[in-house]
Amino acid sequence: MAGTFPHHTRTTSDHCGATSDRDSEEHTVIDQESTPVRQTIAQDLLVSPDFDAEAEIARRVAFLTDQLTSTGLRALVLGISGGVDSTTTGRLCQLAVERAREAGHDAVFYAMRLPYGVQADEKDAQLALDFIRADEVLTVDVKPASDAALDAVLAAGTVFRDAGHQDFTHGNIKARQRMIAQYAVAGAHNGLVVGTDHAAEAVSGFFTKFGDGAADVVPLTGLTKRRVRAVAEALGAPAELVGKVPTADLETLNPGLPDEDALGVTYDDIDDFLEGRPVAEEAALAIVRRYRATEHKRRLPIAP
Repeated sequence: MAGTFPHHTRTTSDHCGATSDRDSEEHTVIDQESTPVRQTIAQDLLVSPDFDAEAEIARRVAFLTDQLTSTGLRALVLGISGGVDSTTTGRLCQLAVERAREAGHDAVFYAMRLPYGVQADEKDAQLALDFIRADEVLTVDVKPASDAALDAVLAAGTVFRDAGHQDFTHGNIKARQRMIAQYAVAGAHNGLVVGTDHAAEAVSGFFTKFGDGAADVVPLTGLTKRRVRAVAEALGAPAELVGKVPTADLETLNPGLPDEDALGVTYDDIDDFLEGRPVAEEAALAIVRRYRATEHKRRLPIAP
């Protein structure tokens, strides 16, 4: 597809759809008083107008439990990074397998640490694991496989635009290697790979296509970022993880880049947009542009 976001932007996969530069047309579409576009996007991403953290916990734990008991599968597998999304999802997974076992179904939750070498915020990942209390914790270093894949591509004659472009692509390789490891574990234990995608990431396409965007079940679907934090808080997650600044931390040349710096809008802006609250026009325009440009990431592969 034509057009890309700057290569420091995590996760618009390797390519994005072209976007229009005609602001006048966008302003017509996104009227702040009554915008069917915002409502349609929120509905497409299953964002509810109402929210109760305890009710969402019960509903999502029941969903995960049913995915195990109704299919006969035996495991949930999830990568734990130390951020609020994987912390929240991990606790939901552990509660689900415990409920499945209470119902007589053999089930295990495998929490996976998937560092690229040494993770800078490893203490946060360990804090998350202490809170989640997973049945099993497995650690797979994705550095050897990720570096080998990039080296093989370079040896084949691939030339990147510059060092930043190569580093961005390497970041996507890391994300995909993590998912390879998770599917290997799920395959070994007859299980499901669990994803952490939620509405605030989905609307912006802020995930690696076939990397962290690949999963069998996504229990945070429909939640905005602030609602994920509210669920985490209701679950009793450590405050430092609930309020942690989100970062993909995939790029070696720009480690720890906050998501909001890469996105160009704040999560509060995105959440307000999805929840039907007032949003600055510039932020709304940026969100809609990203939503349209990353449409391919929310769909199955295109066929003739």
